[in-house]
Amino acid sequence: MSKSLKRVIRALDAAGLDVTPQEMHDGARTAQAAADSVGCALDQIAKSIIFCGQNSQQAILFITAGGNQVCAEKASALAGEPLGKADAGLIRSQTGFAIGGVSPVGHLSPIRAFFDVKLLEFDVIWAAAGTPRHVFAVKPDQLKTISEAQVSEFTL
Repeated sequence: MSKSLKRVIRALDAAGLDVTPQEMHDGARTAQAAADSVGCALDQIAKSIIFCGQNSQQAILFITAGGNQVCAEKASALAGEPLGKADAGLIRSQTGFAIGGVSPVGHLSPIRAFFDVKLLEFDVIWAAAGTPRHVFAVKPDQLKTISEAQVSEFTL
């Protein structure tokens, strides 16, 4: 079991959630692939999108519904600073995850996070569990709470 997956499991356990990540043999590198694998709607996939604060040089997390795209202007306004693309090195060093498997929980360092209001429309959502092959199911309000994310409007 990878260190990343173990970190996510520990974070879920620490939050008091009895959640077991599922392995998808075909992988879940895209929201659509994850939705197809678990048999849910595309918007039930909670994507973890990381931007780099251009002033702070800190990773900032936007947890968004699978079919939504983050609006750079809205996201920058929420973050209080211009945002740029986060490269693989910044993502790995600040979150501990590789691109394609970034989880909304279990980060190496605390991270500022924003939560797409669209996700609250569902009873259950699915998120990456630290690898491109693992996901976990969770109630949206639970994920919002354990990720310490602020519910916000930041999509196109």
